[in-house]
Amino acid sequence: MNRTHTVVDSPYGPLTLVATDSVLSGLYMTEQRHRPAEETFGDPDPRPFGEAIRQLDAYFAGELKDFDLPLRLMGTPFQRRVWDQLCLIPYGETRTYGELADALGNPGASRAVGLANGKNPIGIIVPCHRVIGSTGSLTGYGGGLGRKQRLLAFESGAEAGALF
Repeated sequence: MNRTHTVVDSPYGPLTLVATDSVLSGLYMTEQRHRPAEETFGDPDPRPFGEAIRQLDAYFAGELKDFDLPLRLMGTPFQRRVWDQLCLIPYGETRTYGELADALGNPGASRAVGLANGKNPIGIIVPCHRVIGSTGSLTGYGGGLGRKQRLLAFESGAEAGALF
């Protein structure tokens, strides 16, 4: 497997994009929990990321609501099922960990869903920021709760302080 990476600016700080065999396999924020070691990202090379960068720019400009990119999500079968469910949460909406567990047919698995959600390797594009606690509260986010609040506010069209 050939891995490459590039770093792009965003309204939420620098984003490190990682490709495995030219397919997007990671999008990491600075100081992100569960961020792999830099040496695993491969050589710097912006070439595999043109379409991902174009779509991210359109998303941040408010012009794109649904990403359409090939992704290489590497995780356990359960994690991949959770990440697939994340991709079904519409732009501007949220789901609780319990609702995701129900959708997976395992209503008692909300903690396991939370752990899988936290290990999502392709933040923003696989929208783990759209998952909230059962009471509607913001709970853990690998990129930090401040970023989660800002992303949710951005998608809802509200000011970040007005939502929570």
